[in-house]
Amino acid sequence: MVNQLDKPLDRAALYAVLDNYIEALLARDPGRVRWAPDCFITENNVALRVGDGVWGTATGRGSYDLRFADPATGQVGLFTTLVETDEESAATLRIAVDATGAIREAETLIVRQSDEALVFPDPKFETKPVLEAVVPESERMSRERLRAVADGYFNTLEQNDGQLFTRFHPDCNRVENGVQTSNNPDFFLPIGGLSCEEQFKLGWYRYDDRLRGRRYPLFDEERGLVMAYAFIDHCGRLADYTLSDGEHVKSLIRRPHTFYLAELFRIEQGAIRQIEANFITVPYHMPSPWGGR
Repeated sequence: MVNQLDKPLDRAALYAVLDNYIEALLARDPGRVRWAPDCFITENNVALRVGDGVWGTATGRGSYDLRFADPATGQVGLFTTLVETDEESAATLRIAVDATGAIREAETLIVRQSDEALVFPDPKFETKPVLEAVVPESERMSRERLRAVADGYFNTLEQNDGQLFTRFHPDCNRVENGVQTSNNPDFFLPIGGLSCEEQFKLGWYRYDDRLRGRRYPLFDEERGLVMAYAFIDHCGRLADYTLSDGEHVKSLIRRPHTFYLAELFRIEQGAIRQIEANFITVPYHMPSPWGGR
């Protein structure tokens, strides 16, 4: 787990570390990066050696560049897309530096659609001004309160029965793997046309049995952002259930199954305003290599 630095790097310095990392990745040359002696890196929830994984296959990057930083703990995050020959994939990156500015943690999630059973059609990776906006200093929340709001989202999603354990802004939207899954009547599931709050009040996600392995490593207090990681376990036993409006529906997942996800929450005045998420399927109940770190 990354601790606060005695002499924090500022946002500009952290963004410079990120840019150098991306340039080295696209050049497939990890030697351009200054790694800490005890660096720990993962790709899609598996620990790898420096230079393995996408370091050997990256051929480009898309224009989407949602970046954010936590100077107090020396961390920087990025939502973007990476290209591997003929496939462009949604990607999330988190980097942590030590007191000298060397990279000691690098966590990458890549949504390679060719590996996924659930494919969201027609992804669009577009700038969202609300995620870039600076929160007025008088309205900024503490890290503890930001975490509580984000954790309440996961509590609401776990065994979702219509109860809310967090607050949603009236204009809340959620984008998952590049596709808007709220307030989107064109989404392939009817639930996509509802607002974030309406979806959860309906109890649609009852089949999400466990939200485990929750981590909140990065807080960008200046922009009201919380970066979180977790697993959603589906036991697959639930067949039919009743929504809060009385409608009877069938569960979408009827097998043991797990999603590993990275989410970014924008929180305004104690309410979730925007959600950016990338997730992939991993082996059922897969543990996290980040546990205990």
